[in-house]
Amino acid sequence: MTDKKENIVETKSFDFALRIVNLYKYLKSDHSEYVLSKQILRSGTSIGANISESISGISKADFVHKLSISLKEARETLYWLKLLNKSEYIDDKLANSLINDCDEIIRLLFAIIRSSKSNS
Repeated sequence: MTDKKENIVETKSFDFALRIVNLYKYLKSDHSEYVLSKQILRSGTSIGANISESISGISKADFVHKLSISLKEARETLYWLKLLNKSEYIDDKLANSLINDCDEIIRLLFAIIRSSKSNS
């Protein structure tokens, strides 16, 4: 039996998605906010979903394409986090923690995409 090596970006994006789901629940229950919360739920969970799809890519181009979609979704999520913070739906501590996690995922995705393109 072989041990499957942990995929850091997949793990981090899954953990981030869980945090986003909890943020969505918080925004709905504590703030009765339904529009922005749906937007961040969609983009924040899409990051990991596209990363997961990329792992089964049929070609290197497909792999890079799916990761590029994840990168776009991560950047959109960053926008929603900043907006939620500036509009005072989430405090600075929570916003900064989520923004830092999202930034880390963005950096990882960018590095993987750049590396994959240069190895083509």
